[in-house]
Amino acid sequence: MPTAKVSFEKKNVLVTGGAGFIGSHLCEHLLKTGARVICVDNFITSQESNIDRLLQNTDFEFIRHDINVPFDPEAFPELTRFQIKFQGLQEIYHFACPTSPKKFDQYRMQTLYANSIGIKNVLDLAVRYTAKVLHASTSVVYGSRPVDGHAFREEEIGTVDLLSPRACYDEGKRFAESVCSTYQQVHGLDVRIARIFRTYGPRMPLYDGQMIPDFITNALEGKDLEIYGDETFKTSLLFVSDAVDGMIKMMQAPTNMSPVNLGSDLDVVLTDVARRIIEMTGSSSKIIFKPALLFMTELGLPDLTKAKEKLDWLPLVTLDNGLKHTIDYTIANKSLLGLRKM
Repeated sequence: MPTAKVSFEKKNVLVTGGAGFIGSHLCEHLLKTGARVICVDNFITSQESNIDRLLQNTDFEFIRHDINVPFDPEAFPELTRFQIKFQGLQEIYHFACPTSPKKFDQYRMQTLYANSIGIKNVLDLAVRYTAKVLHASTSVVYGSRPVDGHAFREEEIGTVDLLSPRACYDEGKRFAESVCSTYQQVHGLDVRIARIFRTYGPRMPLYDGQMIPDFITNALEGKDLEIYGDETFKTSLLFVSDAVDGMIKMMQAPTNMSPVNLGSDLDVVLTDVARRIIEMTGSSSKIIFKPALLFMTELGLPDLTKAKEKLDWLPLVTLDNGLKHTIDYTIANKSLLGLRKM
């Protein structure tokens, strides 16, 4: 590995899954801070509309590619202006993995590959360019919500059924963390692991079982708000801008203290969230309950001690403000969002 780093006017940043919900917000933030961003996505559970506003930015380039297939950025003529052969990649944010509650069964193999082949391809790129990596992991590595209700600390081993119907995601994410750790030990790679808890906000896919965006669109249209579970369903909800802020702070930190929990440590009951959305939209909608989805389950809460002490990070956006931002976005983009309804 080189003994000295060359300083460039603008860093080259690769974001896999960059057209997804969180990834697109991250791309937008990186551009605002002066980075040049390469967004790689295959649109399995994302959409082009998430990055439409970024496509005219000369510091942004979208490449439609499946990260489960090896990716050589130097082979794409549209990336010539990024001078990757000379400058390489300075940072990689890895988000690429299907996250669709309603289409979970359909994308099991892609999920399995993303958490094994995909992460290998990303880390091989990082080794090639000596790039710093942030891997977007998830709270599911801890397993189900604990009976005693304690908040998960990063030191907890967690318990996941490696033979369950959703193991390709749950155990897959655990394996992906193992891959990151092994590359760090063998290659000296700087890989930072963010364990992201349930996140919401503008650009979440509609009619996919994510509930919060569907609550809002259904409330605006006077339709029933559907909860996939019963009236006891609890969760934590982190607004997307807080998630992005946490990951940026993780990447910029002078030392790697990962894994780090990024989430809200406030427990909310989904029926209360649904009622609040009905109030905020002035809707006459009712709340109904449907059978639980395999991919949408109750999860535990994060212990945020490490994020607060090491990164000076904590969630800043209140639930009411986050919901208002998401409602305003939905109203402003209602005609576009309506085109996505299945």
